[in-house]
Amino acid sequence: MPELKPVTTRSALLTLLLAAEVPSLSARELVAASSVVGFAEPAVRVALSRMTAAGDVVRDEDGRYGLSSRLRERQRRQEQAAHPDLREWEGGWDLVVVTTAGRAAADRADLRAELAALRLGELREGVWTRPANLRLDWPGSVEEVCDRFVGAPVPDAAPLAARLWDLAGWADTARALLAATATEDPVLRFTACATSGRHLLADPVLPAALLPADWPGDELRASHVAYKAWINDVRRSLVASGPAG
Repeated sequence: MPELKPVTTRSALLTLLLAAEVPSLSARELVAASSVVGFAEPAVRVALSRMTAAGDVVRDEDGRYGLSSRLRERQRRQEQAAHPDLREWEGGWDLVVVTTAGRAAADRADLRAELAALRLGELREGVWTRPANLRLDWPGSVEEVCDRFVGAPVPDAAPLAARLWDLAGWADTARALLAATATEDPVLRFTACATSGRHLLADPVLPAALLPADWPGDELRASHVAYKAWINDVRRSLVASGPAG
């Protein structure tokens, strides 16, 4: 089982805010929830101050903390990763070809990141593709510099999928996260939850016909959603019981 990297106080607070079902949390709520997973109040308050100064979180006039616009976009992507918008797959593939030349290196890097976030795999430089089983919201930044097509590989798409994505590696990490989430250690469970949120962003969400047997994607999504609900329940119950803050 791959060893999970410890979660920093900053990462723990971001995980709590990303998982929250409300736009902002009070310092008291963040302190209470963080205490359950091994973070002391002084460290939490120092981290909140630094995160506010860095623009990671925004503190409103009521003293509540919410995510910055950049991190709200990450929250949206994580929510989509946990609840992908699937459509029936009929064998077709979305194909995106970069057709605009002469762009700056930073712009090319941004486009690559955007296409990867859409769960496309790079077939070769400037050519990206994936099975057409997801309803994708194509951003204007992609439409401006790319042409899009729909096609199908011949004759068998499974080997192509295995080349585009490291399916075995993703599955091994997912199973390790599921095992960690099932333990009784609250710190290890929280670390696994924080890590699984990021790991789900890299799930290509392929049709079942293109996946190896016993693919753990749906199981990891269900586990992540259940843990988010649990940590929110814990946060609410601790605040209701009147922890220090």
